[in-house]
Amino acid sequence: MDIKLSQCFIAVDDHDKALSFYRDVLGLEVRNDVGFENMRWVTVGAPSQPEVDIVLEPPLADPNASAADRQAMAELLAKGLLRAVIFATEDCDATFERIRAAGGEVLQEPIDQPYGVRDCAFRDPAGNMLRFTQRKSK
Repeated sequence: MDIKLSQCFIAVDDHDKALSFYRDVLGLEVRNDVGFENMRWVTVGAPSQPEVDIVLEPPLADPNASAADRQAMAELLAKGLLRAVIFATEDCDATFERIRAAGGEVLQEPIDQPYGVRDCAFRDPAGNMLRFTQRKSK
């Protein structure tokens, strides 16, 4: 059996701000931008991984959700409690400097982790934690 990752989802509360970050700061390409019933889904991805899509979606992508549920999801998103994504990079320090210089909210400066990677962390405009890892050379 051959199973591969195809899509993952990141909740965002403002697609235009998210696009500015994921496209302009991280360098991901926009692959799709779809609106439906007052909601919007934007698909981005790394040019080096055309088979993997990241869908930027509303925090609660259910048109039948109650106002209370929408509010609860918005509050969880604002606290950064909904999603975390880990990106791989060949140079953690250079990636860190590029994102920080572009105004990214730093959560963790580059550090060597005991589990074999050097990583750093940022928040995206919606509050999601994004980690950037570099495998340590052997």
